[in-house]
Amino acid sequence: MSDLLRAPAELKYAEELAWLESIDDNPKPFSWRLSPKMVRLFVLGSERSDGLDREVAQKWFGDRSIVERAIVTLASDRGLLLIGDPGTGKSWLAELLAAAVCRDSTLVVQGTAGTTEDHIKYSWNVSMVIAKGQSRESMIPSPIMTAMESGAIGRFEELTRATSDVQDALISILSEKYISVPELDSDGIVFAKPGFSVIATANSRDRGVNDLSSALKRRFNFVRIPVVTNKKSEAEIVRFRTEELLRRHSIELEVPPTLLDVLLQSFADLRASAAAAGSDDEKLESALSTAEQIGVLEDAVLHGNFFGERTLTARTLASSLVGSLARREPEDLAILNKYLHGVVEPRGKEQGGEWPEFLEGGRDAIATLS
Repeated sequence: MSDLLRAPAELKYAEELAWLESIDDNPKPFSWRLSPKMVRLFVLGSERSDGLDREVAQKWFGDRSIVERAIVTLASDRGLLLIGDPGTGKSWLAELLAAAVCRDSTLVVQGTAGTTEDHIKYSWNVSMVIAKGQSRESMIPSPIMTAMESGAIGRFEELTRATSDVQDALISILSEKYISVPELDSDGIVFAKPGFSVIATANSRDRGVNDLSSALKRRFNFVRIPVVTNKKSEAEIVRFRTEELLRRHSIELEVPPTLLDVLLQSFADLRASAAAAGSDDEKLESALSTAEQIGVLEDAVLHGNFFGERTLTARTLASSLVGSLARREPEDLAILNKYLHGVVEPRGKEQGGEWPEFLEGGRDAIATLS
């Protein structure tokens, strides 16, 4: 896996998944590789009460009931729709679930304005069609069709960004559990095997882009992924993902707990300010998600490793925060400048610690961008 930029979950945790499968004596739906209990354990990590010979690390941080409802949905004949704000871990949860259930999380369709029915059904290898005509050999199955044929989990990212024609085609697949191929005289229907299901994700802020029809909504069980508001849980998520980055880059660098607290508190302050804002012009364009916190910290860590003294400093962290969150000029810069002078400066005088250096780094970054 060292030659992969980003290994999918089933490769990254291959040894752990194989071990869990070897000790799993619980009932399994369809052709699942792990039982629902073991899928939950893989995603949420083990506890002492599980009585396992080894520890299984937690990979997704959220409410236990959310994961359980998602697993139960996949064991039914309905699709699973994970919906929530950007950066709440919808795609990561979908990947973990697919990896645990069928050991393949790569059967993915990305929803965009350019996504067509071919992307969720099939297309043709033009050169083979010219040479030999239309046949199953010259057909290129979509990831969804491949999931149907193998009884696996197909994933559809950003469902609300796909057009209504694509959504309508998905209704037929979820309802009938087959895809008709009228171009073929024989063998013209591809049926879904037991175990096939679809995990879709949708951004709750995309409301109005391409609203889901009532018919499509009925084919999905909705599982809402809330924004992480618990500071301890958010710290665990940020630390977990940042440690993964450090391992990937073979970087030996510690993230001081004091700087992690500064990052978490800064995002909490900016979220509170956005909630109290009277108009969109008074809010940062950023969603201020947990994923964006991870991005800020990753940027600061890499900058410190490559261009600093191989340490993470408050100045570098502030520069990364401003650079990542200032997307509109001059609106976002003005909001961040107000935050630095109205919140960070008084806090630095009162508490000291990393805050004065964080203030200076933020000021310098704003001056550079202004």
